[in-house]
Amino acid sequence: MTDAYEALEVSLPDLAKLAIKAHGGLERWKQFEFLTARLVQGGVLWGLKGKAEVLEHASVKVDLKREWASHWPFAPTEHKSSFTPQRVAIENSNGQVIEELLNPRESFKGYEMETPWSNPQVAYFAGYTMWTYLTSPFILTQPGVVSEEIESWEEGGQTWRRLRVRFPGSIATHSTVQTFYFDQQGLLRRHDYEVDIQGSNPAARYIQDSTEVSGIVLPTKMRIFSRQADNQPAPEPLIVSVDLSDFLFE
Repeated sequence: MTDAYEALEVSLPDLAKLAIKAHGGLERWKQFEFLTARLVQGGVLWGLKGKAEVLEHASVKVDLKREWASHWPFAPTEHKSSFTPQRVAIENSNGQVIEELLNPRESFKGYEMETPWSNPQVAYFAGYTMWTYLTSPFILTQPGVVSEEIESWEEGGQTWRRLRVRFPGSIATHSTVQTFYFDQQGLLRRHDYEVDIQGSNPAARYIQDSTEVSGIVLPTKMRIFSRQADNQPAPEPLIVSVDLSDFLFE
């Protein structure tokens, strides 16, 4: 595993190397297996899906080596989720499967922004989004992920360097091609993608605050807006808000 990581890091663009170093460094990141956090979520998306309170106040745990995540509780129950790209399950406190969805991405075919979701579909979306968000920018070292630096972007009086990233089909995430924006120190400030499972809606995620935990820089306040044709975020509505706290590495 170490040799594979080192080979991938050597092949990364200089901006990706700067970002990984700014967020704590790959050597430190490799010391951990899991990350757990408390989250509070808001925004209009959850109500549109008929799930306004299901994961409004919850905990999330992600595997830092492979794509797996779990959220709990699925209000008003104490159930928890188990997400992988191939399967999502909702389980009770004894581990009994309450609902299961195989090949979950296929279930979203034809869905739009207003299409309601089932609990397993919420678990799929929440699982891959939080896995993507909490492992970035270290996700750039995952097998099959290819990145290249593109032209910089001016916003709010700052110049942000950008990485265009292409994800392999083996990774469940918003879209195959995404763009990560970094400030001059290498910290992630913005992240663009299309939400393929709901009509490929363009979105921009902003990291508005962060903290350092066990030597790793993590986001604590994220706000996600629709992205307009001119690459600017739509001022409203707020699509998703995520506030994170109580981080724990294992």
